[in-house]
Amino acid sequence: MSTELAPTDLAPGVPAGAALLLRPDDDVVVTIRDLPGIPRGHKVATRDLPAGTQVRKYGQSIGVATRDIAAGEHVHSHNLGMDLAEREHEFATVHHELTTPDGPRPTFQGYRRANGRVGTRNYIGILTSVNCSASTAKMIADQFRGPVLDAFDDVDGVMALTHSSGCGLVPVSEGAQMLVRTLKGYAEHPNFAGILVVGLGCEMIAVGSLIDSLELSPDTVLKHLTIQESGGIRATVRQGVAAIREMLPEVNNHRRETCDVSELVLGLNCGGSDGYSGITANPALGFASDLLVSYGGASVLAETPEVFGAEHLLTRRAVTEEVGRKLLRRIDWWQKYAADGGGSLDNNPSPGNKAGGLTTILEKSLGAVAKGGQADLVAVYEYAEPILAKGFSFMDTPGYDPVSVTGLIAGGSTIICFTTGRGSVLGAKPTPSIKLATNSELYARQAEDIDINCGRIVDGTATVEEVGREIFAEILAVASGKVTVSEDLDLGQDEFIPWQLGTVT
Repeated sequence: MSTELAPTDLAPGVPAGAALLLRPDDDVVVTIRDLPGIPRGHKVATRDLPAGTQVRKYGQSIGVATRDIAAGEHVHSHNLGMDLAEREHEFATVHHELTTPDGPRPTFQGYRRANGRVGTRNYIGILTSVNCSASTAKMIADQFRGPVLDAFDDVDGVMALTHSSGCGLVPVSEGAQMLVRTLKGYAEHPNFAGILVVGLGCEMIAVGSLIDSLELSPDTVLKHLTIQESGGIRATVRQGVAAIREMLPEVNNHRRETCDVSELVLGLNCGGSDGYSGITANPALGFASDLLVSYGGASVLAETPEVFGAEHLLTRRAVTEEVGRKLLRRIDWWQKYAADGGGSLDNNPSPGNKAGGLTTILEKSLGAVAKGGQADLVAVYEYAEPILAKGFSFMDTPGYDPVSVTGLIAGGSTIICFTTGRGSVLGAKPTPSIKLATNSELYARQAEDIDINCGRIVDGTATVEEVGREIFAEILAVASGKVTVSEDLDLGQDEFIPWQLGTVT
């Protein structure tokens, strides 16, 4: 994405150097500092826009003028509404040939499992089959905080994977199948070397059926307990602590080794977006994503409600019509899902997004898809489905950050990159999350929550490519064991939130 400083005469009243023009034919510029009555990151009209006119940003419609807008006027919710015009969808019409850079192939220090998958962390997970065992699992995990793990340098931690479901579900329902798929995805994740499954004993998703469905790597240590058979909560906690103590030496025997960059699975997510997201952090992450794909790695975009309105850009990049149509079927599902709940997909953006300069879901989505770079779209996955294809793909998830990231990790993502403009503080386990700020003000305010400041692109001190290469280098470093700011705060256990669907009886 190219950006250039907008001359003053393109937006009356906007001083030279105070705004960015993103595309030559755009109808708005984006302010890069506060102006009288117009905050930074917001839009200013470059020309008169009569009511009913489509308003373009990124060279695409972001909405329709709801009243006459004068050149130099602030463009936002008070005068810009949703563009309901049908978008034309092409399939497999755009192909970007990604060239593998010259020189040695990048590598990282990862944990190669016996089944061939490669992890970036070495955790023990306590997987709960039902909410009734959640508190018990947390009590067990709490016994392994602090110096108790100091003797086990290659164990990153013990985490409880708790949730609010597991019973009262119709076993064959979409919701039950999605929950089981999520639990299995975590249990089988290459960032876990040991799994303790804890259940109650009478739940609908029984411990035995869950264990029988797992396809674990041969070197993953597996143990299981049920509260009712173990003698109650206190007895189960004692037995669970003993089971993990037995696991620790074996899990600690795993060692990092040199692995090719193509073994990485990168999950792309954003939260608390602002007017700079589609200008700085998202396209820079898109550059890093393309770089990974060029080396044969996998990169996965998510958050279906936040590609609505920009899905036509993805269908053009689909390798086949069927891949593109699968994405459209998920969009159609979401429109019905939102309508059944009394809403619509154009209810997005959130109040925080709007305060940061985003007006419509079209504008937000056009910026969000930039995280996916330019690579061909090779696959579309349902929530928590195993990510099997190399290259760039898409996973159907909600826009709610912890639920979306949970789906990406369940699918097999071994690194998460998370962009934010307002200051979302989400972390993740067992997959590390690299936090990317879209603007320098956020980075200065919340430096302890952010790994990389992408706001330098707007500041004029770095280019999209330069920051993209920095993100790629950080991905390799974190995959090799560098601790992210979220990991330093021990975030991620409470952010395991599977998507819940269906009737609860």
